[in-house]
Amino acid sequence: MLIKASFDPVVYPEVSYADVIFTKGFQPDITGRDHLPDLRKTSEHPGRGAARKYQSLVASYGEAKRQRFLNELAQLEEDVHLARSQARDKLDKYAIYHMVEDQLALEGSTFEERISRAPEILVRLRSHTVWEKMSVKLCFTVQGFPTPVVQWYKDGSLICQAGEPGKYRIESKYGVHTLEINRAVPQSLSCSFSRRANFDDTATYSAVATNVHGQVSTNAAVVVRRFHGDEEPFHSVGLPIGLPLSSVIPYTHFDVQFLEKFGVTFRREGETVTLKCTLLVTPDLKRVKPRAEWYRDDVLVKESQWTKMFFGEGQASLSFSHLNKDDEGLYTLRIVSRGGVSDHSAFLFVRDADPLVTGAPGAPMDLQCHDANRDYVIVTWKPPNTTTESPVLGYFIDRCEVGTNNWVQCNDAPVKICKYPVTGLFEGRSYVFRVRAVNSAGISRPSRVSDAVAALDPLDLKRLQAIHLDGEKEIVIYQDDLEGDVQIPGPPTNVHASEISRNYVVLSWDPPVPRGKEPLTYFIEKSVVGSGSWQRVNAQTAVRSPRYAVFDLADGKSYVFRVLSANKHGLSDPSEITSPIQAQDTVVIPSAPGRVLASRNTKTSVVVQWDKPKHEEDLLGYYVDCCVAGTNLWEPCNHKPIGYNRFVVHGLTTGEQYIFRVKAVNAVGTSENSQESDVIKVQAALTVPSHPYGITLLNCDGHSMTLGWKVPKFSGGSAILGYYIDKREAHHKNWHEVNSSPIKERILTVEGLTEGSLYEFKIAATNLAGIGEPSDPSELFKCEAWTAPEPGPAYDLTFCEVRNTSLVLLWKAPVYSGSSPVSGYFVDFREEDSGEWMTVNEATTANRYLKVCDLHQGKTYVFRVRAVNANGVGKPSDTSEPVLVEARPGTKEISAGVDEEGNIYLSFDCQEMTDASHFTWCKSYEEIADEERFNIETVGDHSKLYFKNPDKMDLGTYSVSVSDTDGVSSSFVMDEEELERLMALSNEIKNPTIPLKSELAYEIFDKGQVRFWLQAEHLSPDASYRFIINDREVSDSETHRIKCDKSTGIIEMVMDRFTIENEGTYTVQIHDGKAKNQSSLVLIGDGPHFAEYLHWDVTEECEVRLICKVANTKKETVFKWLKDDVLYETETLPDLEKGICELLIPKLSKKDHGEYKATLKDERGQDVSILEIAGKVYEDMILAMSRVCGASASPLKILCTPEGIRLQCFMKYFTEEMKVNWYHKDAKISSSEHMRIGGSEEMAWLQICEPTEKDKGKYTFEISDGKDNHQRSLDLSGQAFDEAFAEFQQLKAAAFAEKTPSAQHGVCSMATSLWMFSEPSCFRVTDRGKVLGGLPDVVTIMEGKTLNLTCTVFGNPDPEVVWFKNDMDIELSEHFQVKVEQAKYVSLTIKGVTSEDSGKYSINVKNKYGGEKIDVTVSVYKHGEKIPEISAPQQAKPKLIPASASAPAE
Repeated sequence: MLIKASFDPVVYPEVSYADVIFTKGFQPDITGRDHLPDLRKTSEHPGRGAARKYQSLVASYGEAKRQRFLNELAQLEEDVHLARSQARDKLDKYAIYHMVEDQLALEGSTFEERISRAPEILVRLRSHTVWEKMSVKLCFTVQGFPTPVVQWYKDGSLICQAGEPGKYRIESKYGVHTLEINRAVPQSLSCSFSRRANFDDTATYSAVATNVHGQVSTNAAVVVRRFHGDEEPFHSVGLPIGLPLSSVIPYTHFDVQFLEKFGVTFRREGETVTLKCTLLVTPDLKRVKPRAEWYRDDVLVKESQWTKMFFGEGQASLSFSHLNKDDEGLYTLRIVSRGGVSDHSAFLFVRDADPLVTGAPGAPMDLQCHDANRDYVIVTWKPPNTTTESPVLGYFIDRCEVGTNNWVQCNDAPVKICKYPVTGLFEGRSYVFRVRAVNSAGISRPSRVSDAVAALDPLDLKRLQAIHLDGEKEIVIYQDDLEGDVQIPGPPTNVHASEISRNYVVLSWDPPVPRGKEPLTYFIEKSVVGSGSWQRVNAQTAVRSPRYAVFDLADGKSYVFRVLSANKHGLSDPSEITSPIQAQDTVVIPSAPGRVLASRNTKTSVVVQWDKPKHEEDLLGYYVDCCVAGTNLWEPCNHKPIGYNRFVVHGLTTGEQYIFRVKAVNAVGTSENSQESDVIKVQAALTVPSHPYGITLLNCDGHSMTLGWKVPKFSGGSAILGYYIDKREAHHKNWHEVNSSPIKERILTVEGLTEGSLYEFKIAATNLAGIGEPSDPSELFKCEAWTAPEPGPAYDLTFCEVRNTSLVLLWKAPVYSGSSPVSGYFVDFREEDSGEWMTVNEATTANRYLKVCDLHQGKTYVFRVRAVNANGVGKPSDTSEPVLVEARPGTKEISAGVDEEGNIYLSFDCQEMTDASHFTWCKSYEEIADEERFNIETVGDHSKLYFKNPDKMDLGTYSVSVSDTDGVSSSFVMDEEELERLMALSNEIKNPTIPLKSELAYEIFDKGQVRFWLQAEHLSPDASYRFIINDREVSDSETHRIKCDKSTGIIEMVMDRFTIENEGTYTVQIHDGKAKNQSSLVLIGDGPHFAEYLHWDVTEECEVRLICKVANTKKETVFKWLKDDVLYETETLPDLEKGICELLIPKLSKKDHGEYKATLKDERGQDVSILEIAGKVYEDMILAMSRVCGASASPLKILCTPEGIRLQCFMKYFTEEMKVNWYHKDAKISSSEHMRIGGSEEMAWLQICEPTEKDKGKYTFEISDGKDNHQRSLDLSGQAFDEAFAEFQQLKAAAFAEKTPSAQHGVCSMATSLWMFSEPSCFRVTDRGKVLGGLPDVVTIMEGKTLNLTCTVFGNPDPEVVWFKNDMDIELSEHFQVKVEQAKYVSLTIKGVTSEDSGKYSINVKNKYGGEKIDVTVSVYKHGEKIPEISAPQQAKPKLIPASASAPAE
């Protein structure tokens, strides 16, 4: 565009010279009048000639003047034309200048957006190590638009040149930024060589480049050293071959140790995770540190909105704020320094998040954008693994403009390959993309959003050109502006297909040259080969990018294409025609991988390798699936394709068997599954064992030493065959073997030693793989005889059954027992970092094991054991290895059961077994070797301990441990209740009963026929049956028509006539395998029979009552009770006239097991009713008794004893077969040495031995009746605990005082002298006989009942107990029975009380220090009488009994 200049013409006035006369020879001067002739003088001459002459002169003068004027005017016009031409040139240049400025102003925002970018560092800072007084220059290169502003920092503080004049020089030229430090000063010498005494040049220097689009930084370390003369400037050391070089390597030598490492990690999409390592970096410099780098699959990880990094304070971490499958991979932390590279790697697995629709596929991953242009970009991704889902049918691609949240779907139909050209973008705008997978079930979650990409032509920058103006000004314009006035553009060139697929063809071309100043668009035309006609592809939408994806091409047809350029002036000629192109997939689905091999790796991982597929073009990677053998349930092992044909599958179950398969992946899809691998069991690979440890000296006689050691922590996957021991004398270099062949035991006596010499030993273990590394040398042991009277150290301390608050410690007895046998052991413990030992057991334990409770979960403890004999406590054992008190995940326990044959067993499973593992069953932690009582069967990872003939001798604690595992063990307490339960279940299996829906019954038909029938719940085809009439079996006949429908379980017999001869007892016996049953029916016309057969209930007095109803009896009818076919004597005979017979069984226990019969008989006939009390019937009776006892249980009461605090709950009756539990702070209490659980016939108790502050809190007693739980609670804290604890301490001190020598000799302190006036002996007040509770002062009972008076007695020594009635000795009989249990629990039982039993009953409790007497008044009333009105009973008050004269006095 040109600006034209115009000028106004110069106007001169016209001049007339008609009246002017010039004389001849006179030259006119038009510039003045000085030379004009004097006309007045001329006019004075006469004559006309003179006039004419004058006129001639004037005319000549005028002509000359005009001619001169014309010449000057021509010259002036020439000068004006020249000036106009020069002005036009200047105005044209000025117009071009303003035109460019106007165009830049109009397109400024678009242009800046097009070329704007965040700062990017091309060359980073490099660390330097320099000598003192040297200058150092730090340089880096950064690019970005607008031009980034750079600031320099030293240890995080901004560097100010004015603050240190001359110290720093900062320059910036052409994107290269420099910081020069003059006269660098080392840290230790900053005072001597710097003008600033406190200045220190050794530091980390950082450069931060910033513009409106972002910020980047780089840093480097500068280390200043002092030259001492013997030092030479050191040179950099190269990194190990194979590792990528770090952009910055600190030139300081660091030793790096990984203290804690991140392991294999499993997470789901959307979760957060932090990979962290704890490091020890030596030396620890504040300003100089090694460089930490994170890699994923050997690709450097950079910080982003998804990942954050931290390095410092002894740790390096990589945090993920929102995981996607893109983050899955092998992560490596590399610490780079001059000393080399220290690294650690572990795999991060990221599983699919739960789908939005059940069965939908997982999200695609690794979304990338390529080949971005003005309105076009190619998006690629990786397909998800569809192990359990249906195959992926295609993908939807979504786009979103940056700065908005408006997602737009780009394709209407799913695309089947993992690549898609997105068109229709707006030039200059930035976009992000995501992809969703589709299958028959639905659409997946979207993939992670891609990085932002701008819709710009990358060639725009190449077409920019700088133009220099006058002075130092320059402008940037497009090269198109200098091409001149190009109207219609030329045709595009190099038109070709850059990508071909079945769905589309991507055409690419080069813009025309010259292209002109006007914006270009393109039109694409296609033609079927041979048709001769052309079709416009993008007739509706012009294309601005030199690429275009052509869709909707017919299958099997070839096309040619051409492209036309266009601007506002018109269309160009078509480009050259492409070669024929057919839409087809150039990449096909890969073939399946080859043979898959799986090999052992660790206890939870397997190495899977496979042969690459035959066609592996454009592979994106592989997916590995696994399946537990025999299940056909496949699970994905990796969730992102791996690019290599070897993969370590983690997270498998130890001991489980797996199979594997692999499929290959490319952009088209996934291959068929490979062949399945062979079955492999997950366990560690076979290697040599680790070294033994814990070498201990167990005995020495001056010429030999006995050594013990611990088994290696890792056996190598094979059983340890033995050990080799080497020795050497102190200060000797050479080792000498002790044994040439391996020994199997872990104890050895080394002979032939020199007395007084020092020796050290080392031990190596061997297995099938070879000999392992030897142990570290032991400490120096001196060869001198042991003569101490105390025992030597226990050894081989091991742990089992480690749970959240407890563990079991086992050890072996000392080899050296001292001068007397070992009588017991003390166990000490402490936290690992604590210095104070605490003793677990206050009294010695004779066992070589101890369960330690009340430990803190998550704490680490160490233990030691001290043996004791008559001479004292011996040397403690070596300190055990630290043990973390925490239950292992997936901890399993021993289970008890009964097999199909009725055999009782204990069972344990361990999936962590190796080939070297074996089960060890123990009773009381001693290995079981009794083959007469037990049988052990082990198959694979499952082991059972069978009881051959279970009885009470089998009660106790059973344990099992599995060798070569991480301490897998468990225990089981077989108590009476559990054994009875198992035996009852065993009896049911060995002697099963066929359940009946209905007992034997009869019915009479209209014609007089009688049908006898019963129905079983189920009968197998092999079931058999018998009909028995009056002890004689009958078979199917015309008289007795018998049949059985086994499908319904009905057995019946039909008789045509029923006469007196047919009266009697009818019985049906059924056998079905091992199960059997029978049912009887008595049909006697006038004979006695049972109207209701025997059944039972429980009375309010907690007695079991057997009841039956009789009918058609007379005086001669005889009724009998029998137990196991033996006559059961009762005090009174039943009154048959009432029709009800009862049998009371007080205090039901296992001794009452048996078959109970009620019989009726007279001359007319007989009848029998049977009830067996055993198994389920007995259990139901116990539950019914529990219901009565639970409802009537008393509140919990406190009783103090010298052993501790006892909590008691009184009930009408108590037996240990009742289902009771004790709780402390809502946690169930198991019976132990500290908390003992027991009871007597009328109470249940909990004994808290040696109570401590930990025992404070709420205690609850619970008894279950099968439906409801009855509870009684007591808060043993505050004042209640303090008072009880104080009384316990008094009783304990008194009991201890009796045993001390001073007390035995009657020595008494002044503090207790006041007691001497009332008691004959010192310290004996609390030792006299006492009744501690349980007896009321008045008892009222109905005649015929059983009375039980129970109490607890105490005394030291044990007191003598005597019962009196009305101050007379009671003669013991079946009517009066007295029991004393454990010298503490005393009871008087009166069976079937009568009115004669009313009176005063007394109990005397007395020892040599005195005693007590308690009176109880018993009142008996008859059945039907009104209960006497008496006051509520109170606890009977004791009367003191003085000590005997023989008791020792002071």
